[in-house]
Amino acid sequence: MVDLQVRSPQRGPLAPAHGGDLERAARRQLRAQIATLEAQLSEALVTAFPHGPVDTSVAAPGGPRLLSLGELEGVRDALADRVALARAELEARGAEQERKRIVLEKMLLQPGRYKFARISQAELGAGGCGVWQVRPRLGLIGMLAGWWHVKLSSGCPLARVHRILRVDFR
Repeated sequence: MVDLQVRSPQRGPLAPAHGGDLERAARRQLRAQIATLEAQLSEALVTAFPHGPVDTSVAAPGGPRLLSLGELEGVRDALADRVALARAELEARGAEQERKRIVLEKMLLQPGRYKFARISQAELGAGGCGVWQVRPRLGLIGMLAGWWHVKLSSGCPLARVHRILRVDFR
């Protein structure tokens, strides 16, 4: 068997001779874990995109340099914490959107119980600017008669302004 330790006449055994290989392997593994966590964090950001940003910032340990194993572990742990927080925020948003969808279903089934209730498309996680609203049919007469229905607004009020301001540079 080969002795893998280098001996110093003054201090006794030093690090193993293959310690550089172990450190290189540990760095490679930590960088792979960091890359995986960064991919998961960017996936969370993309998932949340149309409905508002998710904080994906992770503090850098300070300037461009070769990080020690401890600093790489710190970066990995900070990324893991951010991924967990981003997933929790996305889960909370999803639960709120599901709750709003259930309320919309109830509004559609029994509009009289949800008089003047409003739910926007953004609250439902859908695109657009529409708003679902329970309104009386025929205005005041419908309100007095108890005739309620759910109506979806036609969309963004400024949509025409953007079309007017668009310039063709051909």
